[in-house]
Amino acid sequence: MTQIQTFEFSPFAENTYVLWDETGECAIFDPGCYTQEERDTLRQFIEAKNLRPVRLINTHCHLDHVFGNPFVVKTWGLGLEIHEGELPVLASFEKVCQMYGVPFEDPQPIPTNFIEWSETIRFGNTKLKVLFTPGHSPASLSFYCEEDKFVLSGDVLFYESIGRTDLPGGNFDTLIQSIRTQILTLPDETVVLSGHGPATTVRHEREYNPFL
Repeated sequence: MTQIQTFEFSPFAENTYVLWDETGECAIFDPGCYTQEERDTLRQFIEAKNLRPVRLINTHCHLDHVFGNPFVVKTWGLGLEIHEGELPVLASFEKVCQMYGVPFEDPQPIPTNFIEWSETIRFGNTKLKVLFTPGHSPASLSFYCEEDKFVLSGDVLFYESIGRTDLPGGNFDTLIQSIRTQILTLPDETVVLSGHGPATTVRHEREYNPFL
């Protein structure tokens, strides 16, 4: 069974996820750890659980979801995995940080693997189906675990809300299409783990999300 730990990091209140199972292998999704204290929190949790990080994955590459990429790469020797369509977003990291007045210590690592939609992400005994969910960003990915009934949605879908579409590469119609065809088609009981805010379910968003 896949277990999940959520951390809220950075001034952007971004959700970082660590997923692991009985093998002890774990994957780190969207490390938004910005301060040294937050980086220590992530490292200490992984060490306390005796986990072995084997994958570093970004759902998308907006700055608040990638702050901790350099730290994870340096600490555990992992390669960064993204969709190739997010490369322009990742490349704009330094410029966007400067635009927001957000200092940064290290440049972003170069991805070592490009994830394709419909492939399966594996670590330990865990299997996650890759869903292509653009609209908030050019090539955002979501990750669905059929066995344990959850989906990591990045900033595509939130509790009674959706991701913003006014950033470069965003498109409202594309986002709504992604949500309707990729997320809302999942079983009602599927837990939606978003990039910000509390968890929700597919059923709740289908019934109560005002944008849908």
